[in-house]
Amino acid sequence: MKEARALAFVNAYGVLRTLENLCETVDEAKAVCESLKKPVALCFEVTDGPCVTYHFSKNGCKFTEGDYGCTCKMKFASPEKFNDLIDNSKPGIPTKNPVQVLTFLLGPFTKLTDILTKYLMPSEEDLKDRTFFEKSTILTMYTIGGAICALANEDSISRLSASYIVDGDVQMGITDAVYVTIRCRDHRLELIKEKASTPRAVMEFKSIDLANGLFNGTASTMAELCAGNIYMSGMINMIDNINRILDRVAVYLG
Repeated sequence: MKEARALAFVNAYGVLRTLENLCETVDEAKAVCESLKKPVALCFEVTDGPCVTYHFSKNGCKFTEGDYGCTCKMKFASPEKFNDLIDNSKPGIPTKNPVQVLTFLLGPFTKLTDILTKYLMPSEEDLKDRTFFEKSTILTMYTIGGAICALANEDSISRLSASYIVDGDVQMGITDAVYVTIRCRDHRLELIKEKASTPRAVMEFKSIDLANGLFNGTASTMAELCAGNIYMSGMINMIDNINRILDRVAVYLG
């Protein structure tokens, strides 16, 4: 069962944060950013939930925590209200620079989130295009990494698994395609979108095709481990507990 507050963090730190990578890798998203006349830093402030800012410019998107540097802000009365923005496109209440909030939200932001949805929830037809398939899988990897951290910090079941994770970096990745680092400090997890310099544990998928199969449930983790297609090393108990959180990610993003 999903918890509304934890889902709000998954949406903020997992789903929407992937706009950073979308705007780097997908030409259609790059074009939206390049069309901006001036930078926009949109803050979403959720009562009893996340407060994050997405900074958009011609160069792309950058995610930060808090409202520092925001040029406009939208407030949501509860995590449920914020989740309604993601699920049903229902906006909150503009509290800073309302004209810019609504103009940007209904224009460039909606265009970008529509593109993101196409890649994170692809059609069978879209996946026939190899370039799309690869980008979709890589973007999903970033979303999953953010969701793992959000749930470890905010979901009651996932926090139990996080309580067993020792301090250090866990590197996750797809060979020669994408790597992320999940950093644990005092049983709280943080996503770093780059390869770990000194990981305490590593979990790596052999190919994009394998990762896609694992993400969509058409491949067996145990079978692929036995076949040597999933490489694991270091403190395996860190990976075991992250994999337990990953099971919860499937509940929230499924």
